[in-house]
Amino acid sequence: MSVVGRFAPSPSGRMHLGNLACSLLAWLSAKSAGGRIVLRIEDLDAERCPRVYADALEQDLAWLGLHWDEGGSTGGAHGPYYQSERAEIYLQAFEKLQAMGLVYPCFCSRSQLHAASAPHRSDGQVVYQGTCRGMSAQQVADRIAKTGRRPAMRLQVPDEVLGYTDGHLGAYSEHLPTECGDFILRRGDGVFAYQLAVVVDDAAMGVTQVVRGEDLASSTPRQLLLYRLLGLPAPEFIHLPLLLAPDGRRLSKRDGDVSLENLRARYTAGEVVGKLAFAYGLNPSCEPRTPESLLADFSWEKVPKGDICLPEGLF
Repeated sequence: MSVVGRFAPSPSGRMHLGNLACSLLAWLSAKSAGGRIVLRIEDLDAERCPRVYADALEQDLAWLGLHWDEGGSTGGAHGPYYQSERAEIYLQAFEKLQAMGLVYPCFCSRSQLHAASAPHRSDGQVVYQGTCRGMSAQQVADRIAKTGRRPAMRLQVPDEVLGYTDGHLGAYSEHLPTECGDFILRRGDGVFAYQLAVVVDDAAMGVTQVVRGEDLASSTPRQLLLYRLLGLPAPEFIHLPLLLAPDGRRLSKRDGDVSLENLRARYTAGEVVGKLAFAYGLNPSCEPRTPESLLADFSWEKVPKGDICLPEGLF
C-alpha cells in the first residue's frame, strides 16, 4: 500500500518550530517511502482560525520546500480541505453514532469539570465521569429551557482497554472509562470536535500514516474507537518528541521568537531546516539543508524518543 501522509495545521497563528518539526518529519516519513502528502487545514473554529493564517501557513511550507501533493487552496480529489467547510460530512458520522445509542447531551462547563473532584490525567485533563449520561429526554428539555443554551454531545466509551503500537514510541494503551472518559463529539455551539473530524477526514482523504506531536498520543485510543465504530480503516500513528525552548518551556504560537514570521526574517529556509534537522538527530551538524537532501538518510531510529530542548543559541 502506498503511504499517504498529511500536514494538518491549525491556523490560529503563524507556525512555530514545533509545528514545523511535525511537518518536516511527516514529509520525510512519507516521501522516504515513496508516498504522498495531503494538506488539510484544521480550522474547525473558524473565528479563531481566519483564512489569512491558513494562507500564511501554505506560504511558509512552500518557502521551506515542504511541498504537498493535494489539498489546501490548490484542492484535489478529496476536498474540501478546510475543516470549516466539511460540517455536513461530520454530521453524517455523528448521526451514525447517535443511531447506535452511544451519544448523549452534556451540560457540564469546563470550569465545572475542573472544579469537580473527578480524576485528572497526568496532563491535567479531566476524565469525565458521565455526570449527564443518565438524563431523560424531559430533563434535557427542561435544562435547555432553564439555561437557554444547547448542550455539548458526548460519546459513551465502552469498558475496555484499547491500545496500539506507535511507529516510534512503541506500545500505548488506555482503559477507556478511567483514563479517557466519555469525550465530546460536538460542542454546544454546534462545532464538531477535533476527535471526530480528524477520524472522518483522514479516512476520507486516504491517509495511511499520521505523524504528529507526542502530546497527541493520548488522543489515539479515542480515535481508534471512532474508526472501529464508524467502520473506517485506521492509519499508522507515529508520534514525535516535543520540541522545548532552552529553558524547558513548551513552544507555542505566543513565542514570537520562534515563529516562522520572525525566523524567515533572520534565516534562509535551508538554515531553518538544517538547524531543526540537527535538533532531531537527522543532520550531523547545523549546516543548511533542503528537505530533499535529508530523504536518503532519513530513519525514525535516529529521532530521540524523549522531549528535545533546543540548544541555547541554535535559533
